[in-house]
Amino acid sequence: MTHPVDLHVTCPDEATAEAIARAAIAARLAACANLQGPVKSLFHWEGAVDSGTEWALAFKTRDACAQRLVALIRAEHPYDLPAITWTRVQADADTAAWIATETGG
Repeated sequence: MTHPVDLHVTCPDEATAEAIARAAIAARLAACANLQGPVKSLFHWEGAVDSGTEWALAFKTRDACAQRLVALIRAEHPYDLPAITWTRVQADADTAAWIATETGG
């Protein structure tokens, strides 16, 4: 059995976030994508603290798809280093089944 995963990345703007989300959904690497923004981000980059306005992008997927989803994001993302993180999560049986069905599991 594969486990549900929440995967997160930020994007420079809404259009980029939506394009990546649509590509992931079309490739059946995620059952759902949530876009939220704009959000203010503070981060270390190239030896300094920096900030910017970004869009947060979260995916509902499963662990069997995570690495392929990461590869898709890296291929489509304009950042040199998009910070991609994910966590295995608990889900009720119906939600877990929906995620698995929509991602080919």
